[in-house]
Amino acid sequence: MDALEVLVHDHRMVEQLFRNYHAAASDKQRRAVVELMVRELSKHAALEEMFVYPLARNAFPDGAEEIDEQLEEHRAVKRTLLALDRLSEGDERTDDLVEQLRQEVEEHVREEEQQFLPRLREWVSQRELDRLGELLTKAKQTAPTRPHPHAPDHPPGLTLAAPVAAAYDRFRDRLQQRPRT
Repeated sequence: MDALEVLVHDHRMVEQLFRNYHAAASDKQRRAVVELMVRELSKHAALEEMFVYPLARNAFPDGAEEIDEQLEEHRAVKRTLLALDRLSEGDERTDDLVEQLRQEVEEHVREEEQQFLPRLREWVSQRELDRLGELLTKAKQTAPTRPHPHAPDHPPGLTLAAPVAAAYDRFRDRLQQRPRT
């Protein structure tokens, strides 16, 4: 898959997680879905910030402005993910935060798929998109799995912080017996 296909596939997976949350029969099942949402959205955001956004920032004529808008949306999603991650199973605030997250993600996905990704296809060669797709697929295995809304969100700070955050996240995931994807 090229990079755009990888990103759209991630979007569909997260949409399915929202459906799974609403179909869950117990607090335990809902919490498990929330943990998967936190993990998958954190990985997706980190990969976009590490690889996709720097490419677009350089490729688009107005790249800096557009990417700054994308990063602001990411920060909002990460703050909501962090709030969800801190809740315990059965917390009464979970439904409201999941709904807030759904709205933030839905808006971001709509903008990304209708505007950002078509521009990326226009300004970046297919060869580069194919290479980036391979890189994204491989990098998912080592990306941060928790939200870090206060961490750097663009290179060079992100390049230094992401591997440390990922190692810490994966250690915490093992200790807390969180699902691996």
